[in-house]
Formats: sequence, C-alpha cells, structure tokens
Amino acid sequence: MLYPRSEATVAMLRQAPVVPVLTVKDVEDAVAQARALIAGGLTVLEITLRTPAAMAAVSALAKTFPEAVIGAGTIIEAEQIQAVSDAGAGFLVSPGMTPRLLEAAVRSPVPFLPGAATASEALALRERGFHALKFFPAEPAGGAKYLASFAGPFPDLVFCPTGGIDAQKAGNYLALANVACVGGSWMVAPGLLAARDFGKVEQLAREASALGRRH
Repeated sequence: MLYPRSEATVAMLRQAPVVPVLTVKDVEDAVAQARALIAGGLTVLEITLRTPAAMAAVSALAKTFPEAVIGAGTIIEAEQIQAVSDAGAGFLVSPGMTPRLLEAAVRSPVPFLPGAATASEALALRERGFHALKFFPAEPAGGAKYLASFAGPFPDLVFCPTGGIDAQKAGNYLALANVACVGGSWMVAPGLLAARDFGKVEQLAREASALGRRH
C-alpha cells in the first residue's frame, strides 16, 4: 500500500515556516505555550510524546485552539498512531522508521511525517508514497549543506529539518528549495518557560513566522 496522504502532508508543512516543538509538563503549561505561539503567528504545533502529560495536552490544545493544527511527535510505536489520532492530533511525526511502524504509518488517519537522515532512508520512504519527510537530527546529520544534496536525486521530496536548529540556522534551511519548513524549540526554551516569560515566547514566534525564503 502506498501512503495516500502525501499531498495533504506537504500542504500542512507549507502553512508556516517554523513548526514549534513543545515539551509540556502539564495541560496548563501546554495551553500557555500554545497561546503565545499562536498569537505570534505560528499555528502548526508539535507536542512531543516525551512526558506523561503529552497525550492530554494534544487533546486539550486541539479543542482549545481550533484555528491551529496540533500534532504529536516522537511516534515510535505503531500503537501510538490510532491513540494519538483519536486524542485529536492533526498530524503525526516520527524520528525514524521501522518496517512495523511504516506499515502502520501508511494507514495513518491523519498526515504522517516520517523521519529520515540518509539517502537510503529517504528512498525507502519515497517508494511507499511519502513525499514529505522529517530530516532528523538535522544538525548532527550534516546540516543544511547535507540536506541540499538530496535535491538532485530526490526532486519530488520536501523536508522539515529538525534537531539542533535555532533562529540563526533556520534561515539556512529555509533557503533550500527542498525545505517546506523547519522544526525547532528556540521560542519555547526552558529558561523562558521557567520564567513564564510568554511575552518573549510570542515575540520569538512572531520573528519566526516572519522568516522568509530566498528562493
């Protein structure tokens, strides 16, 4: 079976230049982060499933902010796909792919962004119909220069690089023709959240939403 939601996934990635990646401690924290980010113009958000509160946060944000697209990241088990989709996630993201997870991903009820870090991984996903991929971990794997080299052999693939990207590095990726957006967490840095400086979060989100592409 080929993945049937390729066009929808690409369209979702092109809604904003930056997808904030949120790690949340509870629902209240998630709502506060999301409110500031959305006010700053970033309306596609990814909640990592790395904390006990993540699933409840996905559900709460999907209901609280219908104008946004709330996704779930760190999908590493096939069983998570239906559970998180049922919770209200509008898209799913994995850091990589296994044969078992891939079989479930092609049947995902919402857009699925699988992770790839090598040409072989990208090629395998392309063969199953995925044309939008997460490039992870972006900076350790080779950065913007490395990802640019994928454009030649894979002109029909677009990427959302994530991992080690900050406000300065984001522009290097967004200048690439095969990049739809970048994922990052610099606008919700732990220090800002600890200080509950959501005004600064909104400011950084506004700056991120204004990042342009030079192509």
